[in-house]
Amino acid sequence: MGFFDLFKKKKSVDTPAESVETLTPEEAAAVEAREQREEQAAVEAERKELESGLEKTKEGFFGKLKRAIAGRTTVDADVLDDLEEMLITSDVGVDTTVKIINRIEQRVAKDKYMNTSELHSILRDEIASLMEESHRSTKDFGIEVKEGMPYVMMVVGVNGAGKTTTIGKLAAQLTKAGRKVYIGAADTFRAAAIDQLGVWADRAGATMVRQDMGSDPASVAYDTLRSAVANGADVVLIDTAGRLHNKVGLMKELTKIRNVMSKVIPDAPHEVMLVLDGSTGQNAFEQAKQFTEATQVTSLAITKLDGTAKGGVVIGISDKFNIPVRYIGIGEGIDQLKMFDRHEFVRALFGDAKQ
Repeated sequence: MGFFDLFKKKKSVDTPAESVETLTPEEAAAVEAREQREEQAAVEAERKELESGLEKTKEGFFGKLKRAIAGRTTVDADVLDDLEEMLITSDVGVDTTVKIINRIEQRVAKDKYMNTSELHSILRDEIASLMEESHRSTKDFGIEVKEGMPYVMMVVGVNGAGKTTTIGKLAAQLTKAGRKVYIGAADTFRAAAIDQLGVWADRAGATMVRQDMGSDPASVAYDTLRSAVANGADVVLIDTAGRLHNKVGLMKELTKIRNVMSKVIPDAPHEVMLVLDGSTGQNAFEQAKQFTEATQVTSLAITKLDGTAKGGVVIGISDKFNIPVRYIGIGEGIDQLKMFDRHEFVRALFGDAKQ
């Protein structure tokens, strides 16, 4: 269930551990019932926050869907044409839209008759099936920390996509989980980027390694990993320059950073996460194309979904590039970076399956 599993494992801190053995069966049952209520309340709070963050996308998506099926009773060619237009204009992307329409056509052909009231649940199922599964254990906010050696994540993306903010929020979640986090300020082309990252590192309680503006980014990454290893860090987050210069230059720069890091930790980086601004719609597809050609991107973080009706881009990018969406940003708060769960994402857009 993605990040909602976090609350299932949480026990009430208000009940002293030594008192449990002295409780009567009735009292123990009451404590358990209270903990279940608290867990359910926490889950519902998370769901409401996700729904609120995706409200603009939901309103835009369903507004178009209602217009597409208004006055129709059956799913016919005209409905499918309107549905296709609705998905494309919702930034789901042409290729993914064609997949969805083809699957619905196959279901219509198989069932012979399908009414428009069934379209919501069908869309819900098809969209969920197209997105790459992404969530891991909620422990350590989805990062598979390795004992004895830091887990290294290289973060890429264009300027303005929310890369620095995402690193800061991720660091905050990891330190909250009790992990020692190092951040490498390898975007050395903008002094403002280094300063901003420093502010986030302080807020998150992480250690930042930096050099002077204009320094070799690979040198910063190398120093960060050496310091992280020497000081027993659990996770290293490496920021990189957010410049989409030509693909050859980008590839050389990112490859150099990867090669230098592997001299300190042989299998580093363990993950390359691309940060995309969800509000840019189709531009996000082009950025994903550029970066996946320049380096081996293994996960995605899609930001600024709270301020846009273009959240459909999450569906299309995950499907088109076969890369899991690891995190989504649904607000400016330090705790508003969420582990992505495709089922909860679809639930936030469509409601429960029976609805």
